Amino acid sequence: MTGARVFAALGLLLLVGGCSPSGEPAAPAGGGGDRGKDAAAGGEGTAAGGDGAVPGGDGAVPDGEGASPRSRPALPRPELHPGMPGLLNPAEREALDAARREALESLADLPDFGFGEPASAERIAAWDIDIGPEGEGLPPGRGSVERGETLYRLQCVQCHGLRGEGADYEALAGRTPGDEFRFSETNRYPITVGSYWPYATTLFDYIRRAMPQAAPGTLPAEDVYALTAYVLHLNRLLEPGDALDADSLPRIVMPARDRFVRDDRRGGPEVR
Repeated sequence: MTGARVFAALGLLLLVGGCSPSGEPAAPAGGGGDRGKDAAAGGEGTAAGGDGAVPGGDGAVPDGEGASPRSRPALPRPELHPGMPGLLNPAEREALDAARREALESLADLPDFGFGEPASAERIAAWDIDIGPEGEGLPPGRGSVERGETLYRLQCVQCHGLRGEGADYEALAGRTPGDEFRFSETNRYPITVGSYWPYATTLFDYIRRAMPQAAPGTLPAEDVYALTAYVLHLNRLLEPGDALDADSLPRIVMPARDRFVRDDRRGGPEVR
C-alpha cells in the first residue's frame, strides 16, 4: 500500500471514530472542548443568564420572539368577585366576547390553501361548547339524579365502579374528612370530583366532551345533566329527587371551591 493510501485510510478511521489526531475525542465545531461544555451549561450548572434565569428575566419573552402575527386585544386586569375566586368580572367577560368576535371575523382574511371548505357558523357553533365556571354556555335541558343513576349503570359503572369508587379508571366519588385539602402533603386521599374539583360546571363540560369513552360527545344535554347530578349525588352534594339545569348547576358549591386562586401574574407571555 502506498504512503498516500495509508494516510487516506488513517484519516477515514479518525473521522469515523470521532477522534482528533492526538487520540482525544474531537471537540464539536466551534465548541472548544470543555470550554464549550461550560458555555452550554452557563457556568456551574446554571441556565444562560446565571442563577437559573431565562433571557429577559422575570419569565418575560424577548420582544419579537414567539409573537403572534395577529395582534390581540389586551384584557383588563382581573378583579375577582368577593367570595367567588376565579370568576370573570363583567369587564373581562366583555373583553373575551370581543376577542372571540374578532377572531371569527378574521377567518375571512385567511389565505385560500386550495383544500377544505369554509367553516359555517353552524359548524363553528357545534365545536364552541366550552362551559365557564359560572355556567356561561350551558345548554337548555334538565336531568335528575334518578335518571343519572340509570345512565351511569349503563355507561359508566364498568370503568368507574358501582358507586364511583373507581375500577379500571379513576374514582369519581369520595371526600376527605372535614373536606381538608392536603393533597400537597399526603397521597392518602384520592383526587375525586368531591374532594378536588372547584366547580360543578367543569364536570358537565368534561362529561359532555369526553364521555362515554366508546362514543364521546354523543350524549344529549339532558343525559349530561342527569349524569352530572348523579355523580354529585355520589359525593353527597345532591339528594335523591334533585335535578339540574342551566340555572341550578352553577349554584352548586363544591367543597374545594375556595382552595384555588386565579393566576393573574404579569410580566411574561400571556395566553388567553
